[in-house]
Amino acid sequence: MAEFKFEKLIIWQKAMDFGETINTKTMKFPKMEMYNLSVQIRKAVDSIALNISEGAIGQSNPEFKKFIGYAIRSLAEVVTCLQKAKRRKYISEEEFHENYEFAFNLMNMMTAFKLKIK
Repeated sequence: MAEFKFEKLIIWQKAMDFGETINTKTMKFPKMEMYNLSVQIRKAVDSIALNISEGAIGQSNPEFKKFIGYAIRSLAEVVTCLQKAKRRKYISEEEFHENYEFAFNLMNMMTAFKLKIK
């Protein structure tokens, strides 16, 4: 089976996994958050992989860098949403730290990747 080049990128694979993890977590959020924090964090986490793939398809490296920058910003948004979810007690301290650590590592990987794009 053929693959798109972006599917081979570790950052894209990890972003895809993170999206599924966060989506599962938001299923436990209170119903009152259905159209607020739940949607916000799901859109932000999905935006990470979407921007990586969109940038990889682009014609130029500067454009790819721009889209990786968007993905990094989306990841920062996810981290803020995780902080809010923890403060509101929608996720446990352990769930927060597990996802925070994953996000931190992904952020470092994406930043390093962006710096390598010429």
